[in-house]
Amino acid sequence: METPAAAHNRAEPSVELTVTSADRMRDLGRALAKLLRAGDLVMLTGELGAGKTTLTRGLGEGLGVRGAVTSPTFVIARVHPSLGDGPPLVHVDAYRLSGGLDEMEDLDLDVSLPESVIVVEWGEGRIEELTDDRLQIVIHRAVGDTTDEVRHVTLTGLGDRWAGTDLSALSA
Repeated sequence: METPAAAHNRAEPSVELTVTSADRMRDLGRALAKLLRAGDLVMLTGELGAGKTTLTRGLGEGLGVRGAVTSPTFVIARVHPSLGDGPPLVHVDAYRLSGGLDEMEDLDLDVSLPESVIVVEWGEGRIEELTDDRLQIVIHRAVGDTTDEVRHVTLTGLGDRWAGTDLSALSA
C-alpha cells in the first residue's frame, strides 16, 4: 500500500502542447476523448475565448454524443447522451456560479460522475472537492487586441486514475 508521502511525491502525468487553430483544438478534444472513460472529471481553465468550449466540442465528437456542444453559460450544465455504448458527456460552465462547491453540489455532479464524463469550464476553486482524480487542462492565449489563434495547453492528470497515463500521446 502506498503511503501518503509516496502518493504526494509521485510525478503527475503532464504534457504541454501548442495548438495553432480552432480546428486543431477540436482535434485535440477528439484525441483526448480516446483516453476518457465514465467517471472522469475534466477541469478547463483559461481566459474568455481561449478555446475551452471548442476543446469540449471535440471531446463530444470523439465520445460520440448527441447534440451540438455549445457553451452552457446560461443553462449552467448540459447533458449530451451517448449515441453508442460510451458514457454521456456532462458539460458545465461554472462562470456564473459564485458560491463555489455549494452551488456545484446543487447540480448533483457527484451523482452523475460515476457514469459520465464531466467537463467543467471555469471550475478552478469550485470542483476540486468532488474527486481527487481529475484531468486539469489550462489553456493560455495571447490577450488584448489580437487575432493570434495560438494556444498553449497544459494537461495534468491528478490522482490514481491518471497515474501512469501517457498524456504525451496527445502531442502526436
